[in-house]
Amino acid sequence: MNISIVVTQEEHYKYAQEICDTIESSALLRGTGIAKRTPEYIQKKMEKGDAVIALNNGIFAGFCYIESWQHGQYVAHSGLIVHPDYRNLGLAKQIKSFVFDYSLKKYPNAKVFGITTGLAVMKINSDLGYKPVPFSELTNDPSFWKGCQTCTNFEILKSKDYKMCLCTGMLYDPAEKPKDPPKHPFNVRIWNRLKEIKAALFLEKKDKETKITK
Repeated sequence: MNISIVVTQEEHYKYAQEICDTIESSALLRGTGIAKRTPEYIQKKMEKGDAVIALNNGIFAGFCYIESWQHGQYVAHSGLIVHPDYRNLGLAKQIKSFVFDYSLKKYPNAKVFGITTGLAVMKINSDLGYKPVPFSELTNDPSFWKGCQTCTNFEILKSKDYKMCLCTGMLYDPAEKPKDPPKHPFNVRIWNRLKEIKAALFLEKKDKETKITK
């Protein structure tokens, strides 16, 4: 395969709808919450040069875009997706690494963060030097959290006053240390177990609250 990863340009606008469809179908397949995107929004990111796309001889293979908050103090990578035909090839990690390095050049003083329920994304982030953090260490920009409104878990986030959800917050601070491999390798089994416990606690509390209201 001849897969190339590049910063988006006008010629890539035509892929916006396919990108949105792939993101949504992937979320439905995994049964996880995810903020929905529109083709118009994706195209705006492309226009600003805040997105990267992976192509295999002109065929869409993967995508990711950059969000900036609080006047560039915080940066997040969103919409990371790999087309089903190109999964299990390590492409997601290549895209993430590419957009990570690109965003550090474009926003050199920004803290890079993300929230996710996906273990694969957590592992990639960990390999890049991110660390798990409470939501209080992430941006407090209301527009960021507004983007979670289309997620199926939004009511949980809202009930926790935007301080906690099923997602895990992860942060890379360029002022703290250079990009190095983590001292403690990412353990999928441990993270998966913690994720299950977290979900169970939220659901248990929700059931109790429902019984009380009845």
